[in-house]
Amino acid sequence: MTKKQLALITGLTLTALILGLLISRRLWFRLDLTKNQAYTISQVSRNLYTEIPDQVHLIYYLSDKLSALYPQPREILDLLREYAAYSRGKIRVTVRDPVKAGLADTAERLGIRPIEINTTEQDQSTITRVYTGIVIEYLDNAEVLPIVTSVETLEYDLTGRIRSLVQETKREIGVIVGDSVKQWDKDYRNLNQMLAQSGYAVRVISPGDEIGDALPALFVFGGTEDLDEWSLYRIDRYIQGGGKVLFAVDTVTVNSQDITVKMDKGLISMISLYGATVKPALVLDQSAHILQPQMTRYPHWVNVLGTSGNKDNPLTLHFSGLDLFWPNPIELNPPESVDAQPLFTSTGEAWLMTKDFTINPDASAYLFELEAADTKGTAILGAVLTGTFPSYFGGLPKPLREGSVEELPDLPTVPKGSRIIVIGNTEFAAYSYEYMTQYTLQYALQYNSTVLRDLDFLVLAADWLSNDDDIVSIRNRQGQRQLDKILDQKKRIQAMVFARVFNVVVVPLAVIAAGIGIAWKRKSRAEKAAVIYRKIEK
Repeated sequence: MTKKQLALITGLTLTALILGLLISRRLWFRLDLTKNQAYTISQVSRNLYTEIPDQVHLIYYLSDKLSALYPQPREILDLLREYAAYSRGKIRVTVRDPVKAGLADTAERLGIRPIEINTTEQDQSTITRVYTGIVIEYLDNAEVLPIVTSVETLEYDLTGRIRSLVQETKREIGVIVGDSVKQWDKDYRNLNQMLAQSGYAVRVISPGDEIGDALPALFVFGGTEDLDEWSLYRIDRYIQGGGKVLFAVDTVTVNSQDITVKMDKGLISMISLYGATVKPALVLDQSAHILQPQMTRYPHWVNVLGTSGNKDNPLTLHFSGLDLFWPNPIELNPPESVDAQPLFTSTGEAWLMTKDFTINPDASAYLFELEAADTKGTAILGAVLTGTFPSYFGGLPKPLREGSVEELPDLPTVPKGSRIIVIGNTEFAAYSYEYMTQYTLQYALQYNSTVLRDLDFLVLAADWLSNDDDIVSIRNRQGQRQLDKILDQKKRIQAMVFARVFNVVVVPLAVIAAGIGIAWKRKSRAEKAAVIYRKIEK
C-alpha cells in the first residue's frame, strides 16, 4: 500500500467517523445567527443533567403529514435532540406518529390535543387531524405540552417543567381580582390561559380570604376603591412573611361617560408605604398606538418601548415592551430597608394629564397637551421593590369584619425579605373591552396582537417573583424589538423618504456604476494585454 493510498483511506475513515458522530448526535453543531441565540438552548438547559438523578423521557407526538407540510416540526425536533445531546444520557427523545403507531387514543388521554389543518391532494381540499405535542415523563410523573407549534418559548416550557418534575415542586400563582366589577374567568381569561400553558396552577383568592404562607407569588389586580382593611391586612401579612406580590393598580376610573380620580380605601397608601406611590394622573406619550381609520396617534394608549426597560433586572433584560391603556405615573419613595428601581418607563416625549381629563380620541390634540409644557419628561410606569418592607398595620389593632367572629392571625414577629412589582395600570392585564369608553371600543379589537407580549411579561413576572431568575433569562431571549422608535412625525417621514430613495434610486445606480466600472476595468486590461502581445510579436 502506497503512502498516497494510506492517506486516502485514513481521510475517508476520519470522515466516516465524523459523519457517524453527527448522525448519532454525539457531536452537536448548530449555526444560530439570530439575536440572543433564540434557537440554541441556554447554559441553564445544557446543565440540566446535573439536576436529574434519573432519566427524563421526552416523547414528541408528531404526525408525519404535518412534518411534511411545514418546517416548524423539524425545528422543534432539532431543539429536542439538542437537549438530548447535552444531557449526557439523562434525557432521551422519542418521536411517534400517533396515527401510524395506533396511539391516537393514548396520546389524547395523556393530554395531547389534535388540531385540524387543510390539505390539498389531487386538487381536492380536505381537513386532516394532526398531532404536535410533547409528553415529559420522569419516573411515575408526567407533564404535557398539548400543542407545540414553534420553538419560540419551547425551551422555557421544557426546562421549567423538567425542573418541576425532578424537584417535585408545583408552579403556582395566587390571584386576587380587587375590582368588584371584574371577574377572573371572564376579564382575565387570556392571562389565565397563558399562565396555564406556562405550567402554572392558578389559585384564585377572593378578597379577604386567607393567603397561604407557602404560596410562591401573588398577583393583585386593581382594588383601589374595593379592597377594605381586612383584605389589605391579609396581603400585608403575606408580604411580611416573605410573600412576593405584583400590584397592577389604577388611580383613575375610565368609563363611558368620563374619567374621575378614584377614592383610595387604603391600597394605594399601603403600596406607597412600601416605596412606590401611584399618582392620580394619566401618562400620555408620543410613543402610542395609531388608531384606525383616522391614522391618528392616541397618546393615552402608551406603547412602552423595549429600550425603556431596566437592563439591570433580569425581568427586563431583553424587554420587548408593553402596551398600557391610560397608565398612571409612579413616584419612588422607598424606606431605608427597601431598594426601589424603575422597571420600565415612558419615553422622554411623555407628559402628564392631572386635571381636565380628556380621553375622547376624536378630540383636538390641543386638549391632550394642555399640561405638556409643564410636565413633559420621562415617567416611571413600572417599578420593582426589594428588601424588608414595613407593615402597613404595624402597631395598629387588627381590622374587624362586620358580621364575622373570625379573628385575623398575628403579623410575623420578624418580617422577611420580599419582592414587589408595581405597575400603574390594570387594563393591560384584563383587556376587558366592555369597560372601555364608548369612544375607544370601536378601536379595541385591532390590538389583539398586543395582548401576547403583555401577557408574556406577566408570566415572566410570575417567574421572577418565584425567584426563578434563570428561567426568566430563557424566556427573555425570545423578545423581539418593535420597529417603532422614531416618534417625531417629521423625522419618521424623512426616514421613510430616505429609505425609499436609497432602495429605489441609490442601490440600482450603485449596481449600474459597479457594472460599468467592472466592464471598464476589463476593457482596460484587455487593451493592455493586446499592446503587450503586439510588442512580443514584434
